[in-house]
Amino acid sequence: TGLFNMRSLYQRLDFELERGKRFGRDVCVVMMDMDYFKTVNDGHDHLFGSFVLSEIGKIVKINTRNIDIPARYGGDEFLVVLSEVDNRGAMLFCERLRTAIEMRTFTSGEDSINLTISLGFAITVPGENITARELVRRADHALYEAKRGGRNQTRFYTPETDKVRELRPKTAPPNKKVAG
Repeated sequence: TGLFNMRSLYQRLDFELERGKRFGRDVCVVMMDMDYFKTVNDGHDHLFGSFVLSEIGKIVKINTRNIDIPARYGGDEFLVVLSEVDNRGAMLFCERLRTAIEMRTFTSGEDSINLTISLGFAITVPGENITARELVRRADHALYEAKRGGRNQTRFYTPETDKVRELRPKTAPPNKKVAG
C-alpha cells in the first residue's frame, strides 16, 4: 500500500503522544475498515483484492497531510494518526476520506466494484496520560460502533463518558488536504 506498517506506526504514535503532551497539542487516531471487503475476494479474486487495497492506500495517502501518519493496520484495516486536530477537523477528515472511497469505482481489467468504509476515531484529552495502544483501542471501539450502527459512517470516542458517539458532519470541502 505504500503506507507505514504496524511496528513503525506504534513507534511514530508514541513519539506524537509525547510531543503532544509536551506542547499541549491533541493527537487523534482514526481507524478505518472496509465494509464487506470479503465480497471483493469472493466475487472477484485475491489479485483484485490486492489491487483494491493498494488503491485504498493511495486514497488515504492523498487525503493526509505531510505531518499525518497513514498506516495499513492489517487485512483491510487502516489507521491514520492526525496531529494538532480537534473533533471537528477529525470528523471533516474522516468524512472526506469516507466520501472519496464511496465515490470511487475500483476497476482493474474486467473487475469493477464500489465499496464503502466505516471509521472510528479517538482524540487525546489534555493532561491525560494515555498509551498509544489505549488510544488505538478507543478508536477501534468507535470503529466497531460505526459498523454496528449500519456501516459507511464515522463514530468517535469520548473519554469523558467512556462512550462512542455519532457526529453529523457539515459538508466537507472537496479535495482539501487540511485535517482541520
